[in-house]
Amino acid sequence: MTTLIADGGTRNDWTREEIAALFDLPFTELVFRAAEVHRANHAPDRVQRSTLLSIKTGGCPEDCGYCNQAAGADTGLKASKLMDVRAVLQSAAQAKDNGSTRFCMGAAWRNPKDRDMPAIVEMVRGVRQMGMETCMTLGMLTPAQARMLGEAGLDYYNHNIDTSPEHYEKVITTRTFADRLDTLEQVRAAGINVCSGGIVGLGETRADRVGFVHALATLPRHPESVPVNALVPVKGTPLGDMLADTPMAKIDDIEFVRTVAVARITMPESMVRLSAGRESMSEATQALCFLAGANSIFTGDRLLTTGNAGDDADSALFAKLGLQPMAAAAPAQLEAAGA
Repeated sequence: MTTLIADGGTRNDWTREEIAALFDLPFTELVFRAAEVHRANHAPDRVQRSTLLSIKTGGCPEDCGYCNQAAGADTGLKASKLMDVRAVLQSAAQAKDNGSTRFCMGAAWRNPKDRDMPAIVEMVRGVRQMGMETCMTLGMLTPAQARMLGEAGLDYYNHNIDTSPEHYEKVITTRTFADRLDTLEQVRAAGINVCSGGIVGLGETRADRVGFVHALATLPRHPESVPVNALVPVKGTPLGDMLADTPMAKIDDIEFVRTVAVARITMPESMVRLSAGRESMSEATQALCFLAGANSIFTGDRLLTTGNAGDDADSALFAKLGLQPMAAAAPAQLEAAGA
């Protein structure tokens, strides 16, 4: 059995066999080991609250099978233009008032146009001036665009790998897995922290979940933030229609917690983010995720275009579990992390 690191060290040489062996552990043993690693690297009672805003909705030319913002999806979602900078900053201020310390902005693009970059840069600078961490997800980036975001002070760039390299083409055909990795390299080169994770419940096998974790845990530098999403099947999307009313329409809760635990063990210093799908999880499942090493959530009523638990529900859950919101990182902490 693989030796677990619980002293703050990291490994980038995990094998698929080692990761599969972690998944195969008895559930209580796996969660215990993940909790040990988590406590060695993070405050166990602190969870970061983040807010995600769709700053440009719908009309995306990509064909991601899970996404209702794809132009080819028949979901009735109306495409919109890039939001006004002032409206974005107002939303950020409201999120801060509600307890969020990170503000994430997402645009439904294959890649941003150069004409959109000045407004994007203004959003980043404005949110950062509020004392919040900033995160953007805009699709693929050119080296020049990544540099512009880095110079604006962007703390994190989100670009999920979604699933394993082998399962990827069953979910998306308009870009490759290698394209995803190339964008992550551009982000790193610009000095921006990486936020990259994926979605559980895309009809993948456990071997694919092993491959998904392996792809992240063997990067030259682990993502500073690793979102683990549970698929929210949306009618009118290829995967939403295919998985509707089938046993695969909802990932098993225990298997989801296993995925969180394995991500924590293999990437001990990363923030493991409990992301989409939380609104359908019981409080007990969420509590197990926190025990297994999740230490960040998206709060608020919506995640881009799908529902979310909401600030009040999250405050009540935190109170019930004795969890405390994590304070915003100081600029020096972000710089030390690579921003």
